[in-house]
Order: sequence, then structure tokens, then C-alpha cells
Amino acid sequence: MFKKNPSTPQPQSGGSIERVTSVLGSGINWRGNLRGAGGIRIEGTFEGEIQIRGMIVVGETGRVTCMNLRANTVIVAGTVRGNITAEKLEIRSTGRVWGDVNVVGFSTEEGAFLRGQVRMEEKVVIETPGPVNPNVPYSSF
Repeated sequence: MFKKNPSTPQPQSGGSIERVTSVLGSGINWRGNLRGAGGIRIEGTFEGEIQIRGMIVVGETGRVTCMNLRANTVIVAGTVRGNITAEKLEIRSTGRVWGDVNVVGFSTEEGAFLRGQVRMEEKVVIETPGPVNPNVPYSSF
């Protein structure tokens, strides 16, 4: 009666990955670039560029500084200093964003902070990064 039929196709969310697959822990400070597909939760400090086909969660202890953060879904409970381009952006009550926002969907909780301009579009294109070449470093220290 409540069984799933394995032949029933499951809905796809536009090819984006809507779950966290990697974590940058609270004791980690990272400087470099994040590119690829997947979901990442940032609880530590990150400085650099982010271009992810998937989800970015900036936890309450997370601190991100970048010129541009590009992802399908961005959830901010910590601090982001930089511009955000996303299909969906959610700023939680503890979230702080300093930068301009270009989104399709936008929500905030009471107490959230945003200093910048919000531009809502019908569609935002998040470029898919090319394949990872192990001979090319993405991180710089």
C-alpha cells in the first residue's frame, strides 16, 4: 500500500545537488577557490571565490569573504562578505550578508541582516565548472 514503485521516476531539481556532501569545520581557515558540483557546509573561515552547482550552507560559526559566491542554493546562518548569485537564497535569523544579491527566490527570517541591493530575476544561470584537472591547483596559500 505504501511501497515505493522502483520504476517510478524520481523528480530532478534542475540538475543541482540539494544536499551537503562536504564540510569545512569550525576550526579550519581556508583561502582559495571552491569550484565543482555538490553541497558544502562552511562552519570555519573561507576566503576566495566560490562557484558550486549545488548548495552552500554557511553555518552560524561560518565566515565567508569573497568577491562572488555563485551556487544554486545558498543558506546563510553566519557571515558572508561578498556578492551572491543564486537561484534560492535564505538568510536565517543569525545570518549577516554584506554585498549585492542576484536571485530568483529570496527569503529571510526575522533578525536577518543584509546590506546591499537585491535584484530578483526570472532565471539565474550558474555556470557549471569544467572537469577538475589534477594538474591545476584550485587552492592558493
